[in-house]
Amino acid sequence: MLFYMGTVSFDVVPVLKRRPTPGSVYRSPQLYAKLRPEMDSDNSSADAISTIWKHSYKVGEWKPCINKSSEGFPESNGYMFVEANGGLNQQRTSICNAVAVAGYLNATLVIPNFHYHSIWRDPSKFGEIYDEEFFVKTLENDVRVVRTIPGYIMERFDNNMSNVYNFRIKAWSSIKYYTDTVLPKLLEEKIIRISPFANRLSFDAPPAVQRLRCLANYQALRFSNPISSLSETLVGRMKKLSANNSGKYISVHLRFEEDMVAFSCCVYDGGDREKLDMDAAREIGWKGKFTKRGKVIRPGAIRLNGKCPLTPLEVGLMLRGMGFDKSTSIYLASGKIYDSDRYMAPLLEMFPLLQTKEMLASAEELAPFQNYSSRMAAIDYTVCLHSEVFVTTQGGNFLQFLLGHRRYLYGGHSRTIRPDKRKLALLFDNLNNGWKNFKRQMLNIRGHSDSKGMEMKRPNDSIYSFPCPDCMCKVNKTEDSRSSSASSAPAYD
Repeated sequence: MLFYMGTVSFDVVPVLKRRPTPGSVYRSPQLYAKLRPEMDSDNSSADAISTIWKHSYKVGEWKPCINKSSEGFPESNGYMFVEANGGLNQQRTSICNAVAVAGYLNATLVIPNFHYHSIWRDPSKFGEIYDEEFFVKTLENDVRVVRTIPGYIMERFDNNMSNVYNFRIKAWSSIKYYTDTVLPKLLEEKIIRISPFANRLSFDAPPAVQRLRCLANYQALRFSNPISSLSETLVGRMKKLSANNSGKYISVHLRFEEDMVAFSCCVYDGGDREKLDMDAAREIGWKGKFTKRGKVIRPGAIRLNGKCPLTPLEVGLMLRGMGFDKSTSIYLASGKIYDSDRYMAPLLEMFPLLQTKEMLASAEELAPFQNYSSRMAAIDYTVCLHSEVFVTTQGGNFLQFLLGHRRYLYGGHSRTIRPDKRKLALLFDNLNNGWKNFKRQMLNIRGHSDSKGMEMKRPNDSIYSFPCPDCMCKVNKTEDSRSSSASSAPAYD
């Protein structure tokens, strides 16, 4: 046999190319090209935006019910000063937790100081983002809140806050830690400082603590007048643009900014230019983190695990598959999209009525907020809050707070589409799928989001995402219908 094979050249060894694991490669553009003709000719879609939540409330509704105190205060145990770090919604966590801890310790809370961060680069003060007077007034019978610390106390520390004792508290500490460790120091010094303060209080807490968290997040915190005014204007414009759908629109939180794509280590279809851009962005933002010796990055595994940011094209494909047609108005909440001209083009083809805050507002209207990331995020937050459907494409604090706030406003249901991105990775990589089958699978994902819209808080869940049952009460059948309960909720906060 060896003699017989002697005529075969051993200089040429056949290379067997291994087929990539399904779902590990970005092939959404090819799928879009294949599905688009059938998608464009599909006239079978029902009025998706008006019918999407029609079965949502069959288990009953919930209504806001946060009890305010009407009793007076005992003498204060001292002043509590906190530094709220992070972006808009991480700072919001700090504020609400600070209210809860201060109230529980019978401390006087100083208006939280916002820590300037090199990533967020927003020097805004509390009163520039939130309505400070309303915050103090809403809490007046539950927690003492002051803007400044009395001079006679600060004189003991040479009027230097850095001389005040600072607690470095572990993340997710129990309220018992505060009563056992923080309170004695507060009683001794009459002032304490806690920096940083985000996520320094356990989600699981006694009812008295949870009540104060509810009061702070859902009632006391509303955006400042300049932010609220522009946000209200943009909500009105979105509803006017959505007149063909009774003023109902979809909001999408899209995380496809350059730093987000770079941090994910996912690979798309930008070739060498994309690699150069991502390598540079990673080195600027996280110097050396991704180039450490022995560091192994597997983009295919990341995609399969559902950790890759969805592209604008993928968001469009998903929503068209879920039954939303070209007449649907979409509000896109996002930073600057990476390579936006190329990546946004297919989404605009699928949804020509898409808007962003930059498209809805004039340059003059946006000018006071333009260089302040938290103020811009607050505008996005409000327009998303009042949409009929909210679509999330990535986790994070923005999503967690909106889930809870929307549940609080809409009878306990988040009215949010939260796709399983591991399933999406497989579906977007399946070029054998036809439009009808793809659409059926997208409708299943939509239905799953509906079924998960109304959920109760479990012990280790955040009250800021799951307000039921701590911040809300079950509605009796004899009470008003959903429409009346929703209309009684505060319109802009």
